[in-house]
Amino acid sequence: MALWVTLLCSLVASLLGGLYLLGAFRRRRANEPPLDKGHIPWLGYALDFRKDSSEFLKRMQRKHGDIFTVLLGGYYFTFVMDPFCFGAIVKESRAKLDFTKFASELVRRVFGYQSVEASHKIIQLSSTKHLMGDGLVVMTQAMMENLQKLMLFKMNSGERERTWQEDSLFNYCYNIIFRAGYLALYGSEPHQGADNKEKANEHDRVHSDELFYEFRKYDRLFPRLAYAVLPPKDKTEAERLKRLFWSMLSVKKSRQKDNISGWVSDQEQSLAENGVPEYMRDRFMFLLLWASQGNTGPAAFWLLFYLMKHPEAMKAVKEEVDKVSRESGQEVKPGRPPINVTRDMLNQTPLLDSALEETLRLVAAPILIRAVLQDMTLKTSDGTEYALRKGDRVALFPHASVQMDPEIHPEPHRFKYDRFLNPDGTRKDFYKNGKKLKYFSMPWGAGISICPGRFFATNEMKLFVFLMLTYYDLELLDGEEEIPPIDSSRWGFGTMQPIRDVRFRYRLRF
Repeated sequence: MALWVTLLCSLVASLLGGLYLLGAFRRRRANEPPLDKGHIPWLGYALDFRKDSSEFLKRMQRKHGDIFTVLLGGYYFTFVMDPFCFGAIVKESRAKLDFTKFASELVRRVFGYQSVEASHKIIQLSSTKHLMGDGLVVMTQAMMENLQKLMLFKMNSGERERTWQEDSLFNYCYNIIFRAGYLALYGSEPHQGADNKEKANEHDRVHSDELFYEFRKYDRLFPRLAYAVLPPKDKTEAERLKRLFWSMLSVKKSRQKDNISGWVSDQEQSLAENGVPEYMRDRFMFLLLWASQGNTGPAAFWLLFYLMKHPEAMKAVKEEVDKVSRESGQEVKPGRPPINVTRDMLNQTPLLDSALEETLRLVAAPILIRAVLQDMTLKTSDGTEYALRKGDRVALFPHASVQMDPEIHPEPHRFKYDRFLNPDGTRKDFYKNGKKLKYFSMPWGAGISICPGRFFATNEMKLFVFLMLTYYDLELLDGEEEIPPIDSSRWGFGTMQPIRDVRFRYRLRF
């Protein structure tokens, strides 16, 4: 009898423990945000969230207000949609709110890299040194030279025909920016003497194109890989691609390149000094590639697409680009050297800046996540204080909460290339409920997790668009082309991608 009682007690304890882990006993405490666990134990709303995060969060906001807690795959996420609370969250100390735990789990799953304690600091220090200030000048020039290598090499060989060429816009933009960025950061084929330079350049063009082809395969799998929901066949393919990139970007191979950036080499060396084994540094190289090149190409696609859809925007930005070129003393004519766009020139393009910022407002949609390490309170703009529970996660989704808010950005779904400028050309301020906002668009994140390479990424996109508008006439094949729908599975991972490509044509202007 005693045995049966023991077994029964064990069974009940196991059942209760399982129900606890599934979240069955979670109840909203005093002063906590509204709690919505959904109807499926443990999963909660994970399926709805993964299907279309933006629509799900807007639905929850309508139901619960600007702050609410939902169950997503065993974790409780408190989403904060009040932009006046953003500062308190992104500036909170890491002793209370920390993003490294979630980020470490994600990069291990997606890139196979096991983060060490020094990883974040190494990235920050190297990015400050090489992707800002004087280091940014060097990297901008490297990007410029590689864009010339990929875009203008036929002109230098005398192949100048002012005939229309057709292509797919998304693939074209992503391909060129990815390859130029890769060569600028990871180095180029070594050569000796002028005779071998063009052979090395051709090797770079072929190799970078092959790399992009494989990268796109991985990029398509990325959202489901991040959510750990790949079917067996795709999971096998993802593992193959990871091993391919670990090999192609390996430390040994990178040391054989010329002109490898200090941003890459410094981080690799710092990791080695912190005891990270070489095979893990190979994986870190893959992480850097995706972090640096996974969003700029798609964003450039949207910018060129919107400019071609809006002739008045194209005309204004093209006139600005031509003016900056003239004032730099450079003319784009047959037989002249390729134009060299410098960082100083890029600093003289307020209309291009606004058009890019408007593009990112429309299509950049990261989710900012922090782990709650201790019980704490959060005060909203109306004075209400909410309790946040240790072990939960706090998340911001600026695309829905600020970037598409019609009170902050009137006609939020419409592309307005000069939205971020006053009539006199100065930067515009934005308001909600009559109060000035600090966070009115957050394509790069914010706080300690803000993208450390945002200035270089901006220059990559601006350089590409500057050259495209300088050298080519551009137009959509279908003048009535509709804005392509976005791939809703990519909400939260940066720049959104279209579910279909758009055909366009281009020809030399001169």
